[in-house]
Amino acid sequence: MAFDGAFLHKIKQEIDALAGSRVDKISQPDRETIIIVLRGNGGNHKLLLSASAAAAKLHFTKNSIENPKAAPMFCMLLRKHLGSGKLLRTEQEGMDRILTLVFECVNELGDRVELRLVCEIMGRHSNIILTDASGKILDAAKRVDFVTSEVRQILPGITYRLPPMQDKLNPLTATAQQMGDQILSGRDIPLSKGILEQIQGFSPTLCREIAHFVCPQGEQTIANLTEEQQRRLVFYLGMVKTALEPGGGTPVMVRDSRDKPVEFAFLELSQYGQGYTIQKMDSFSAVLDEFYGARDLAERMRQKSADLHKLLANVRDRLVRKLAAQQQELEQSQDREIKKQWGDIISANLYSMYKGQTVLHTVNFYSPDQEEIDIPLDPMLAPAKNAQRYYNEYRKEATADAKLRELIEKGTQELAYIETVLGELARAETEAELQGIREEAVSQGYLRLQSQTSRKPVKLAPRRYRSSDGFLILSGRNNLQNDQLTLREASNYDLWLHTQKIPGSHTIIITDGVREIPQRTIEEAAVIAACNSSARESAKVPVDYTYIKNVRKPRGARPGMVIYDPYQTAIVDPDLKRAEALREK
Repeated sequence: MAFDGAFLHKIKQEIDALAGSRVDKISQPDRETIIIVLRGNGGNHKLLLSASAAAAKLHFTKNSIENPKAAPMFCMLLRKHLGSGKLLRTEQEGMDRILTLVFECVNELGDRVELRLVCEIMGRHSNIILTDASGKILDAAKRVDFVTSEVRQILPGITYRLPPMQDKLNPLTATAQQMGDQILSGRDIPLSKGILEQIQGFSPTLCREIAHFVCPQGEQTIANLTEEQQRRLVFYLGMVKTALEPGGGTPVMVRDSRDKPVEFAFLELSQYGQGYTIQKMDSFSAVLDEFYGARDLAERMRQKSADLHKLLANVRDRLVRKLAAQQQELEQSQDREIKKQWGDIISANLYSMYKGQTVLHTVNFYSPDQEEIDIPLDPMLAPAKNAQRYYNEYRKEATADAKLRELIEKGTQELAYIETVLGELARAETEAELQGIREEAVSQGYLRLQSQTSRKPVKLAPRRYRSSDGFLILSGRNNLQNDQLTLREASNYDLWLHTQKIPGSHTIIITDGVREIPQRTIEEAAVIAACNSSARESAKVPVDYTYIKNVRKPRGARPGMVIYDPYQTAIVDPDLKRAEALREK
């Protein structure tokens, strides 16, 4: 469900409950995200404001978000003007996705003034704008100049203007009957589209839910609605109005068969069939926090690792092209035995050949049937030289065969290594992890040392988990740490796990000498290994496991590359929620 004006209205009600709270801290994890910590009688509450084009939103969060070492300029401006300010109220423009937080602050002269933080949730045009009481813009997360937009500029010093409003009914001020009449008098289109066209603040998901209630057997166009269906439409619109009132509505999350969040709403949904579950949440902010939490983290890490990802992706693509060319050349060299045979046949027929001959027509004594053969000749060469030419081509291709096989083996190993590093980047959760991956890339010659920051090398601890049976489970964050865990820190009878032929982290069950590991612990460790691999979004993932004493590293192998035998294999479904529940905080 898009973060629509109706859901924003429910978030507004949650923020209104904290009116009178003081601003305790302000941070800016990235260019498009602001975190304001409000201190009130109920403790501290982190309010997240995002102007991300992919997922603009506004809600309270309990997730920990890493901040940069130096605060951005917009963050410093907010701290200057809003620091220790008091939240007075919130204002929503009708049912549009624009919410203004009004603060009472103290200026440089000691006077109390009102400042307004406007949150515009409008897709790629989303923004966070700070203005004074008169509407003068002090600054914004995204400045919009005349080059970017000729219609509406967002720049310090100019007066803030609302974006153009849509000509739709506001469900907060219109009655259910008025909304129903407006919809029924509109164009003859499918009901859900008609609702979307006439009512302000309703997302396509909510419109489909209304249409599903009105027409459970299949959506109808507006002109084909029966009187009973029209009454059902007005009835459900009344239910929506009730849900929008303070204290109304139910925060729900829709999950698919793999327990992945796929939708959210402020009232219970019935349009989803079997295979989906409806989960009721504690608050509307909790819904957004869980729905967007993981993808927001992934997006932040993606932005911060974009340069390294681009470099490694280019290396991977170059390796793929190079291996394809080498494989093609190798296949072409497989016919070299024929050239050796042709050289032998020419040598055996030198007595009957002459210079200038273009084809040798003779018996192929290598063929069991002694069939005749035509061998192309270079007329500029003597017969013996033609034989020598085929022998040279044979030796050249034989040498190329051995060299190509060696190059293909090395290239394949390097490609597998690059895939593991790209997988590490996709699973990175903190800047410290990103720095560790950068240091690994430097150690392998993919990055220059001077391109790195002046920070000291990071010392990361592996991810720690505790099984239901009390066993400590460790999982490496990068290939260098994988080697450290497996080859230096683990003991002979600790259990080692890794996804089969899939890039991922080395996962180790610390046994402390216990030989009999409960099957439940092995299964949980296999799930953790699958979740810390490139197959975390797949199903039925094979995970190999064996004792550490059976794992060894070939001479000259890249970081993280090991071989192992004997081993057993467990087939598990990655379950990020289950793995996170086992993780030690």
